[in-house]
Amino acid sequence: MNPPEATRARISVIGAGPAGLTCARVLQQHGLAVTVHDRDLGPEARDQGGSLDLHADSGQVALKAAGLLDEFLALARPEGQEMRRMDVTGRITDHHLPEPDELFRPEIDRGQLRDLLLDSLQPGTVRWGHALDTISGPAGGPRRLRFADGTTTEADLVIGADGAFSRVRAAVSRAVPEHTGISLLEAWFSDVDERHPEIAALVGQGSAHAADGERALFAQRGSGGRLRVHLVRRVPVDWLSRSGLRADDTDGIRALLLEEYGHWSPRLLRMITDNDGAYVDRPIFALPVPHTWPHDPTVTLLGDAAHLMPPLGVGVNLAMLDAGELALALATAPTVADAVRCYERSMFPRATEMARALEGRAADLLSTD
Repeated sequence: MNPPEATRARISVIGAGPAGLTCARVLQQHGLAVTVHDRDLGPEARDQGGSLDLHADSGQVALKAAGLLDEFLALARPEGQEMRRMDVTGRITDHHLPEPDELFRPEIDRGQLRDLLLDSLQPGTVRWGHALDTISGPAGGPRRLRFADGTTTEADLVIGADGAFSRVRAAVSRAVPEHTGISLLEAWFSDVDERHPEIAALVGQGSAHAADGERALFAQRGSGGRLRVHLVRRVPVDWLSRSGLRADDTDGIRALLLEEYGHWSPRLLRMITDNDGAYVDRPIFALPVPHTWPHDPTVTLLGDAAHLMPPLGVGVNLAMLDAGELALALATAPTVADAVRCYERSMFPRATEMARALEGRAADLLSTD
C-alpha cells in the first residue's frame, strides 16, 4: 500500500495530555484532520496534577507553533520560577529569585495548560471515554484501533501520546518502564496562605527543596492558593504493602513518615503532618536508554510514551517539542511515512542525549548538593 498524503490521512492521537493536545492543535492550525482519544470520561474526570515550568527553548516553542504563546504567557506565573534550597533545619542555603522580566521557564498549572489547549481545538476533536485496548492491522496500514468500550476505528497514523504505560508503544517496541528505586509521595494543601501560613512563608512563591541524602521533600506552589509537596524516598515499588499499609491509611503512612523524617525541623515536618486529605503514591519509572524502534509509517510515539525519564524538569517540555515537530512534519512532508521518518530522525538523537544525561539520576532528588 502506498503511504497516504498527510492532508488526506486519518490521524488518531491517543492521549489528551499536553503532548497529544499540542499535536492536535498544530495539525488543525495547518488544516489537517485529527481525532484525539482519551481514557478519561471527560476533561474534569480527575485532578491534572501540579505546576509545570515551560521552557523558552522547548515547551514555549511548541506553544508558539500552536499559536498559543501569548495566551500561555497571560496565564503563566513568572514568580513561580523562585527556587529555595534548604537544609533539614529549614535554613535556606540557596535562593533563586527571578528578575521581573524573566520568562525562561514560567510556571503554569497542568489544569490551566490543558484547558488552554482543549479550548483551542475544534469542537468534537477529543473523544472521551476511549481507553485503547488493541492496535491491529498491517504495518503499512490502515491500522484498526479497538477501545475498551468495544468501539473501533481505522487510522492511517496512530500517535501514541499516552504516557509512561503507553498502550500504543507495544505496536513498535517491546520496551517497558522500570522502577528507578525512587518514589514520590504527594501531599496536597489548599488555601495555603490562610490555612497554612507557616508553610506558605517557608516555600515562597515558587518551589522549595530540602534533602538529607536519603530522603527529600519538594514543595511547589500552584495557582489559587494551592500547594503540593512531594516526599521523595528510596523505596521499592511495593513499599506500601511491605509496610503493611494501604493507600488510604493516611494516619499509618503519616506515622511512618514522621519516623523516617524524625530528625528534620518541626517547621519542615508541617509539610508531612498538615496536608489536606490522603497521600498519593507516585513511583518513578524510566524506559531503557536508548529507546528507539524500527520505522513504522503508521505508528509513532511522543513524550513519555517514547522516552520516559526521571522527573528532573524536562519531561513535558520534550513531549510538547515532540508534538510540535511531528505536527509540522505532517503539515509539510509529501506523505505520512516521510513525516514520521523526518520527525523520528530529529527526536531520537535529542531524546537519547537527554535520557543518557538523566539515566540513573532519579536519586539526584535526594542529594544535598
